[in-house]
Amino acid sequence: MNASMLSYILLSCLLLSVQAEYCGVREIIRYTEHLLGKSPVSCPCRQAAVSSCSCLPIPESGHELACFVNGTKHLLENNESSNSVITRLYRTFQALLDRKLCKRMAHDDQCQYKTKGNVTEFLETILKTYQKINKSDA
Repeated sequence: MNASMLSYILLSCLLLSVQAEYCGVREIIRYTEHLLGKSPVSCPCRQAAVSSCSCLPIPESGHELACFVNGTKHLLENNESSNSVITRLYRTFQALLDRKLCKRMAHDDQCQYKTKGNVTEFLETILKTYQKINKSDA
């Protein structure tokens, strides 16, 4: 085995180990902050009444990814503003859930929650969750 082949193998192993711990923290924080900055005044979430407000799951611990997938999918289906950013968030969450790329997040497929919140509350939950991961990485 020559030196170039050995360096190629080592580089491939390094890239695979880095990719295995990919959580998308910076991009998720950036997208979420962008959406929070653009979101209109949030109306209250009324689960019982028919309302134009989106009521999105505020996940229980260990069910964040599944709830983030469900919530962003709901936003996409209901034509919320900033569709391209919401699409990126949805795809990132779905990939993290499907491929189990982020070891620091539980990968339960079921979204479990006790409460629902409006768009702002949902986005703030995403932001807080990923800021905690970002803080632990520092």
